[in-house]
Amino acid sequence: MTVDELRSKYIAFFKSKGHAEISGQSLIPDNDPTVLFTTAGMQPLVPYLSGQNHPEGTRLTDYQKCVRTGDIDSVGDPSHLTFFEMLGNWSLGDYFKKESIAFSWEFLTGKEWLAIPPEKISVTVFAGEEGVPRDEEAASIWESCGIPRERIFYLPRSDNWWGPAGLTGPCGPDTEIFYDTGKEACASHCRPGCPCGKYVEIWNNVFMQYNKTADGTFEPLSRKCVDTGMGAERTVAMLGGMKSVYEIDVFVPIIRCIESLSGKKYGENEDVDISIRIISDHVRTATFILGDQKAVTPSNVGAGYILRRVIRRAVRHGRKIGIEGAFLAKPADVVIGEYVKAYPEFEGKKDFIFEQLGAEEDKFLATLKKGEAEFEKLLPNLLKNPQKTIPGRVAFRLYDTFGFPIELTEELGREHGMTVDIDSFREAEKKHQEESRTLSAGAFKSGLGDHSEISTKYHTATHLLHEALKRVLGPEVAQKGSNITPERLRFDFSFSRALTKEEVQKVEDLVNEQIARDLPVSVEEMSLDDAKDTGARALFGDKYGERVTVYSIGDFSKEVCAGPHVEHTAQIGQFKITKEQSSSAGVRRIRAVISGGLPLGA
Repeated sequence: MTVDELRSKYIAFFKSKGHAEISGQSLIPDNDPTVLFTTAGMQPLVPYLSGQNHPEGTRLTDYQKCVRTGDIDSVGDPSHLTFFEMLGNWSLGDYFKKESIAFSWEFLTGKEWLAIPPEKISVTVFAGEEGVPRDEEAASIWESCGIPRERIFYLPRSDNWWGPAGLTGPCGPDTEIFYDTGKEACASHCRPGCPCGKYVEIWNNVFMQYNKTADGTFEPLSRKCVDTGMGAERTVAMLGGMKSVYEIDVFVPIIRCIESLSGKKYGENEDVDISIRIISDHVRTATFILGDQKAVTPSNVGAGYILRRVIRRAVRHGRKIGIEGAFLAKPADVVIGEYVKAYPEFEGKKDFIFEQLGAEEDKFLATLKKGEAEFEKLLPNLLKNPQKTIPGRVAFRLYDTFGFPIELTEELGREHGMTVDIDSFREAEKKHQEESRTLSAGAFKSGLGDHSEISTKYHTATHLLHEALKRVLGPEVAQKGSNITPERLRFDFSFSRALTKEEVQKVEDLVNEQIARDLPVSVEEMSLDDAKDTGARALFGDKYGERVTVYSIGDFSKEVCAGPHVEHTAQIGQFKITKEQSSSAGVRRIRAVISGGLPLGA
């Protein structure tokens, strides 16, 4: 089975069960301070899982592009990826465990669908702890589907529970579905979740049924929701009896392209295979980030830093297998050809993607030359060390200051009979990471973002800021991204020059004027075409469903958005721009804070 076939079957199945197909969203999440990228299929649905009505109804399904980089150093093995597709279906206060599990079982084992032999499937359910009983309900439903008790495993909170996102909020047990690869069990206690690889998780059904209160009590929710996610690449690999996700159909042409560029054959040398897998994964990830409707460009901060890292890592591994100069455009072209039908946002983006990849490759190749030159300067003193060891602080300086990979320092050291003190290098690296860590390592299991009162106020303030920028600077201004924490908002917008002090003050005054007017904030559901006709602002390059929610702030602002928002602008408080600066070429960034304001509900 191909990825296209799995994607199509999944959507067709859930549409046959009354689910509305909705469009997956951008890789760059709006107003979510927990992550730099969309890391889970349900992340764009956070407001609706939190109680807001979805314009397409209570049963939804889609496929979503995702990026996770917490395990980036593991990419190169047969299973880890930084980019992946997540297939999902949701119930927003509609059906619950019985229907969700029955749907999963039918899709997995039904002859019309995946036709997996039932004996290949094992499941896990929540074992119960801390005032929440074990999930006998889910276990009984699985048993009624035909899974014997010996293939139903009760696991603790660390395995079969998610949430809340913060200290309080919605949360609940999940049930995870595993495919038995047929490998021999590693021990008598081998079970789903064991790292030996006998069992591979392919689907996860989350049951949002509790609210955790401030005193640690778990109260049943009146509106229970279901969130599920199936990894497309992993599932296709399992269905095909493959040992690696890199054997599935979407990777084969990428690997063939890299073989042609390097002159190396995949499958003949493990070190070469690792490099080819890293290049394949990273070029696919970079192509999707650059081809996104809210594309970021390589930089030294945030999502741009992650993009820079995957591009440079791919270049370095290209050098390791004999590829000289810039080369990523060729495998990127293959990626676009494989995915443009499912992700039409690639249309018209090819030149931009190639340009950005080539520019970053050229910069990194120049960086490598500088690092090699610096190493040559250090070499005479390093050779005087009787232990023939390159200190970790020296290796880390080459890495941190010159972008010189530790593997290349080790390689150059070996050429001169030296080794690197790798332990002290890791200590220096860890210290640096602890000091500068931002959001890049967050593994987003529950997906529920911060919907606190202060973040809600900041969210509405971004709408006022967006409109104020357009009125002061001109209609060409367009939102390029935003990020909200309980301490501040950050708003990126297209503009070709720095703002003057007078322009900054005009924008700030205009926002505060709307807050002082105490404008009402209203929400309407309508078709996407009607939203456009009414003048609602949106990133119409984004994917939207047939129906959308439109938030209006008095007569000042109207945008397609999922919320949350204040009820009237006096709740926001005083707005203050603290910084205006460049974000990237042609993009400016504003940071702002708010203070005071009425409590929500007042």
